[in-house]
Amino acid sequence: MPHTPLTPVFVGLRIGLHVLVAALLALVVLRVLLVPSPLGWVALLLALLFAVVYVAGAVVARQPAGRRRVGGVLWISALTLVWVALVFLVPEAAYLVFPLFFLYLHVLPPRIGPVAVVAATVVAIVALGLHSGFTLGGVIGPLVGAGVALLIGLGYRALAREAAEREALLAELLATRDRLAASEREQGMLAERSRLARELHDTVAQSLSSIRLLLFAAEQADEDRPGIEHVRLARETAADALSETRRFIRELTPPSLDQGLGSALRRLGDQWTRDGLTVTVTAAGDDRIPMDAQTALLRIAQGALANVAQHAGAANVRIELDADASRARLVVADDGSGFDPAVARAVAASTDSFGLRAIQERVDQLGGELRIDSAPGRGTTLAVTLGKGER
Repeated sequence: MPHTPLTPVFVGLRIGLHVLVAALLALVVLRVLLVPSPLGWVALLLALLFAVVYVAGAVVARQPAGRRRVGGVLWISALTLVWVALVFLVPEAAYLVFPLFFLYLHVLPPRIGPVAVVAATVVAIVALGLHSGFTLGGVIGPLVGAGVALLIGLGYRALAREAAEREALLAELLATRDRLAASEREQGMLAERSRLARELHDTVAQSLSSIRLLLFAAEQADEDRPGIEHVRLARETAADALSETRRFIRELTPPSLDQGLGSALRRLGDQWTRDGLTVTVTAAGDDRIPMDAQTALLRIAQGALANVAQHAGAANVRIELDADASRARLVVADDGSGFDPAVARAVAASTDSFGLRAIQERVDQLGGELRIDSAPGRGTTLAVTLGKGER
């Protein structure tokens, strides 16, 4: 049983039931020993068999759910048969019907348990009547016991149902807390990336830009002096480093998602279009995508565009986003040189290459599917699909 605030109540009820069975069975044995009869030895054997069968219930309770249900019915049936035989030999065994009431209600299906309680009550009344004649107390006692058992059984089931609902609610709250913590971590990462982007822009990018301008001025001042080729090479190197730094800054600072993923993708496409790529963006249903998935898809689009610019030699890139109530799908397709996806994955796994590997890791974190359709000379299509249960 999973631990809940009501677990001590359930444990107390079960311990009380075991104690009651042991005490009533001891009363039966004492009655047989104090009042000898020709069938006393049979009653003692039945009492011992009742105890053995009752203890065997602990083994049944440890079985898997399906086997436990079937085993429980067989167990309570065997226990009832032993009790019926015992109660017609020893009148005090009729008192064992009271713990049996609770076992019927707990072990048997909801519609069968009360029927079994009524049947056991009739057996107890008949047995007491045969032993000492039918009296008002012999009839009322088992009836009152059956009524009390039914009420307590209903209360027990209500408590168990409430405990299960609380457990489910607690699990949902814990899951929500984990999602909030993950969202907070993501927001913290975004804030840190934005800070790093600002630092790069204000320091490294500005310094490289100044170095490039100074080298260009030096080159223009005297194009024929010795060593001018080194100055030209230094200027070109600074220009390349500046371009890479700006690309890092662009990746670290994604367009804001305040107006939705579709708008962010369009702004991202505009940024790369200004750098020489022709990026076409179509988006539909982006308002149905959770924020954490929007952030991840935007990052994936950034990484895919960076890979295209760095490796594909493409002129045109097409970004498509389509989402509905059950799934979200992002497609990034280019007309570049293409590659062999199997070879690319092998290289990424054996080196520090982080492009496709980073995309795959983000898709895996969301429980989605990544498909890459590419071949040398015919461009690349990258498709990410997130299902409803995966988001």
